[in-house]
Amino acid sequence: MHITFKLYALLEKHLPASARPGNEMPLELPEGTTIVQAIQPFALPPHLVKLVLVNGVYVAPEDRAMRVLVEGDVLAIWPPVAGG
Repeated sequence: MHITFKLYALLEKHLPASARPGNEMPLELPEGTTIVQAIQPFALPPHLVKLVLVNGVYVAPEDRAMRVLVEGDVLAIWPPVAGG
């Protein structure tokens, strides 16, 4: 299956260099892949995986190991952010 994988802010450096300018890349994954399985190859520090969205819908930390991705999903991840 094919999904779109997006990393934002300082997580962008975990993408291949060719994907960094647009902060996204296509991913081909086996059917039944969960969010946790999809991001493992990118070695994202767990404390920096704060906001996870699939197709714009928030996925809570306790659900990420069980949430199975499907064809066409957009998986987007943000680190903790500060501002005011």
